[in-house]
Amino acid sequence: MAYEPWQPGMVVTASRLASISPTWQSWRPTWTTSSGLHLPSYGEATVDCAYAVSARTVYWRANIVFAANTNFGAGADGSDNWLFSLPLPAPSLIESIGWIDLHASGTARAVARARMITTGSFGLEIASGQPSGAAISNTGLVDSVSPWTWASGMALRGGGQYEAAA
Repeated sequence: MAYEPWQPGMVVTASRLASISPTWQSWRPTWTTSSGLHLPSYGEATVDCAYAVSARTVYWRANIVFAANTNFGAGADGSDNWLFSLPLPAPSLIESIGWIDLHASGTARAVARARMITTGSFGLEIASGQPSGAAISNTGLVDSVSPWTWASGMALRGGGQYEAAA
């Protein structure tokens, strides 16, 4: 049942409650790049992502741990930014839809803003330095060499929310 705002006199039914009660579902984001060149692939990475919908609000979470055979889009020069598909499309572009921890190791971590690039995808905009206070030299949107050269064991972890298209 599609979401319909509550109106006076409406009766509580199982289907009405289901339309506003979040139920988490698995989701495997399609991973691509802004140019479509140097395409990455998960390989045997752990991709534990899910989303839930309440009314028209989509809540999402992601935990991606890269593996030895993950392809990060090698050959990219730092201008072919990563894009991840949304679980459901949005009605329009929304600047910020959440936050992701970019985890390399120990103190090699940073925070990225999940920024909607199209109504069906988001990129990761580097939004911090490292916890040690060290600056990050490769800034902008995350790609195979920003904020660092990605490798096995590194991870993306976070979540957020946005409005789904009707």
